[in-house]
Amino acid sequence: MIAVFIRIGLRYGAGVLVARGLLGADDAAAFSSDPDIEAGLEIAAGLAIASVAETWHWLSRKFDWEH
Repeated sequence: MIAVFIRIGLRYGAGVLVARGLLGADDAAAFSSDPDIEAGLEIAAGLAIASVAETWHWLSRKFDWEH
């Protein structure tokens, strides 16, 4: 399911870059449909979510917050 959200985000992000003239239309199409980029972003998103959860847990133990 996360792949769907990443793909949608890539399409909108590529659209913004094309609108600003920072990326060509052909490059944007490759950027939003490349499975390697999608897989890398899925891994990055998973790591980011896990690190936020672990940091929150570490802070709660450090400051004696209730769980």
